[in-house]
Amino acid sequence: MTTTDERTPTLPRHVGVVMDGNRRWARRNGLSNPSEGHRRGADHVEDLLGWCEARRIDHLTVYVLSADNIRKRDGAEVGFLFDLVCDVLPGIVERSGHWTLHVSGEVALLPERAADALRRAEVTTAGRAAHLTLAIAYDGRADIAAGIRGAIRAGALGADGALDPDAVTAHLPGGPVKDIDLVIRTSGEQRLSGFVPWQAAHAEVHVSPKLWPDFDEVDLDAALARYAAVRTG
Repeated sequence: MTTTDERTPTLPRHVGVVMDGNRRWARRNGLSNPSEGHRRGADHVEDLLGWCEARRIDHLTVYVLSADNIRKRDGAEVGFLFDLVCDVLPGIVERSGHWTLHVSGEVALLPERAADALRRAEVTTAGRAAHLTLAIAYDGRADIAAGIRGAIRAGALGADGALDPDAVTAHLPGGPVKDIDLVIRTSGEQRLSGFVPWQAAHAEVHVSPKLWPDFDEVDLDAALARYAAVRTG
């Protein structure tokens, strides 16, 4: 069996995924309620975890819900998303037996029931081999600000007022490996929507035309192949 330390240097250590296109998928499939697309998208995270485990990718960050969406989207739709956060995603991670859950975002924006479910899953999955960070109620600028505050509180600010960027990285939420090598965005949108701007500063970006619920194992391999071609070219 290939161990993590024996991985090919062209395989990304940490992959970030922007799961976009759930509502469009629902419309395209004749579903009047966009929440059905969100449900399919949430369930599809389980497939992604299995694919990454099979490829020895042990660090994964998935963009679930932005803080901006919570503030601006229809209340019923956001309420359904909260239900998925509470009832679906923690269970997927717990069942995997392989992934340690980390949460990045303004958890205070979530209903207490959803926040509690995520906290319990973080505890019950702690110590597993791989690390999954769910970006929920997430804002990229707030994430960076939190990392800077954490670094300063830890005494990383020098006498000259300089702050080591590595200290900021170390104080960002998420798993032990912060820097992201490859970002995959589905649905064809050519933007990152504020997704982990600090951690993805040096990442390759692959945009798939597939809507997230239609994104499959072949599409993942295409993204990995493109990453390998760029890094070895």
